Amino acid sequence: MRYSIGIPAFKGRFLEECIKSILSQTFTDFELIVVNDCSPDDILSIVTSFNDPRIRYYENEINTGAENVIDNWNKCLSLAKGDFFILMGDDDKMAPDYLKEFDNLINKYPDLDVFHCRIRIINENSEEIELSNCCPEFENTDDYILNCLEGRSEQFISDFVYRKSALLDEGGFFKLPLAWSSDYTSAFIACGNKGIAYTSNPVFFYRKNQFNITSTSSLELKRVAIIGMENWLSKYLYHQNNPSQLLSTAFKKFEKKNKEAFIQQMVGRNRLNGFYLCIVNRKLFKISIVNFIDLLYSMLLKRKDN
Repeated sequence: MRYSIGIPAFKGRFLEECIKSILSQTFTDFELIVVNDCSPDDILSIVTSFNDPRIRYYENEINTGAENVIDNWNKCLSLAKGDFFILMGDDDKMAPDYLKEFDNLINKYPDLDVFHCRIRIINENSEEIELSNCCPEFENTDDYILNCLEGRSEQFISDFVYRKSALLDEGGFFKLPLAWSSDYTSAFIACGNKGIAYTSNPVFFYRKNQFNITSTSSLELKRVAIIGMENWLSKYLYHQNNPSQLLSTAFKKFEKKNKEAFIQQMVGRNRLNGFYLCIVNRKLFKISIVNFIDLLYSMLLKRKDN
């Protein structure tokens, strides 16, 4: 089998639309794995309304929850029989030529393990609200990481096709709280020293809605997850024989930007309590007194300029 598509399902609202888009693929050599994470929605009825032998349905006995959602991602991966794996969000969609487009890209770059596409971002009514930036058709791993750190490469998770063995060899998707930054870190790891191939054809539709983890999750857990990603990047740079100066500089700026954004968000949410939590938990959040001083100074300069 060529492709395995896994849906770690919890939200039922857009699941039917998601499955329809998968079953409408022009390239038909695939299986669809749906793992119900103890959803309060009637996921089973939605799935069984499709009479297609390519669908395999499973139910978790215990809800993994948003914080440990990676466990359900990796369960989907463990059930896969295909050579390549796609993790599909339960509220997102594929264009009919998604698999065909990726198959052409894989055939063009048969030695690579990670493949990516341009993204159409849609709202709850499936109306397009944004189109992601174009990226080079091929990037080595350092250049790919650099473009991600500098914000030139936007990504989610279902816009990737992975060689299944590349994920399994590294223990599956990289686990971070809420899966926050797990898409980036998993892709960096799976690229190895080979790089990544990209199609500018936007064959994936990412749905922004009020139920996304992006919209609902805690700042504190997101900060812990970002630190996990930064720790991996720090080790990656340390083990490079001749690390790129551009990448090293971008990483330092990335760390600083993340710290400042977190402090601003915490203080903005609840000024006194947010400031207190940042100070008390500064070791957990990897924040120094210097970070506070730098941020306050930059804020004062902005006020002065205005």
